Amino acid sequence: MTPQRIQAQDCAPQTWRNGGGQTRELLTWPPVGDWQLRISRADIDRDGPFSAFPNVQRWFAVLEGAGVALQLGTEQKIRKGDSPLCFDGAAAPACRLLDGPTQDLNLMARKGRGFMQTVRPGQAWTATFSTCGVYTCHAGTWSDGVQQQHLDAHTLLWHPAPRGAAWQFVADDAGEPACAYWLGFSPASLTIGGHA
Repeated sequence: MTPQRIQAQDCAPQTWRNGGGQTRELLTWPPVGDWQLRISRADIDRDGPFSAFPNVQRWFAVLEGAGVALQLGTEQKIRKGDSPLCFDGAAAPACRLLDGPTQDLNLMARKGRGFMQTVRPGQAWTATFSTCGVYTCHAGTWSDGVQQQHLDAHTLLWHPAPRGAAWQFVADDAGEPACAYWLGFSPASLTIGGHA
């Protein structure tokens, strides 16, 4: 099955109700009705609370900018290049910009298990979730050992039925430390093995 390719620039921005930023919705599954998986890119322009998403597992990573501080019991600072943060979507943490606007990647999972991990140069990832993808911060080449695709920066490549093989992403600029993010999701109705 051929992976789906979504470029962030082709997704219309949606302004937040509180006026603090905007979101580009890259993927929702299922595409109609209540989503179980939602992947989006957000631009945060000012301090303010996140929206509450009860019964949702939320993953968050900083793509551009100095980063943010989230109030999750204690203040947790997340900067570009840091490992993605996973937290309860019902928490709706207060968000403080560290030094100006940021651009962020979000994965939200409902009735299932989500996953986000920074792609490290030279390290493969075993795609063991029922659906998997990669979001690129920089242009580069994705491969699953059988097929490969060159991807522009800020592209989501999403595979609805991935092979349980080692995925790799190699940035065109080998000096980029955080060039992309692995993403995965398995619905609660399926029992899928762990991740590498």
